[in-house]
Amino acid sequence: MDDHGTGVPAAPGFAFKPTLTGELTLLRPVTVDDVPALLPMFRDAETARLTGDHATHDEAGLRAWYASRGDQVDRLDLAIVERATGNVVGEAALLDWDPGNESCAFRICSVPGAPGRGLGTEATRLITGYGFETLGLHRIWLEVYAFNPRARRAYEKAGFVPEGVLRGALLWEGERVDAEVMSIVAPEWFRHRGRPEAAAPGRSAPGAL
Repeated sequence: MDDHGTGVPAAPGFAFKPTLTGELTLLRPVTVDDVPALLPMFRDAETARLTGDHATHDEAGLRAWYASRGDQVDRLDLAIVERATGNVVGEAALLDWDPGNESCAFRICSVPGAPGRGLGTEATRLITGYGFETLGLHRIWLEVYAFNPRARRAYEKAGFVPEGVLRGALLWEGERVDAEVMSIVAPEWFRHRGRPEAAAPGRSAPGAL
């Protein structure tokens, strides 16, 4: 079937769960079998703070959640696998799909010890690229809290641009914390493909003569 009768093949949609391969990481559909590897992520106090997660997660609930990810037709949940070790080191997701506006949100989370090795940045580029190049999205957005500048820098490195601030969006241990909204839109992605510094004026894009 083509898209609106234009002869352009329709995008596969969120029901299809791809495997995406990079140099450092492989992203594949997350399953209930990944719960033991991801469990430390839900039990780490610093991860909960940085993601603003007030919930308490038990293993039975997590197993039910991850067992249902493959059935979702309006979001994409992928496990991040470190290729060098074969270990699951986190998850990346496209969610809050708004088909009428060709937009969705992005989130990523890593197990303790995984950040700082470039795995998250590559995973971000892989799933974001899939969103634009295969799903045909126009906008992918995220929120990052003010006390997580490391994540903000990583998102900027992958091409996300600050849009605005949600003031006092999170209440954490008695403190109101701002959340910054960041996004990439399709024209930006196809200009730099997740590497805005390489595509900056005065620098040759990869493959340019």
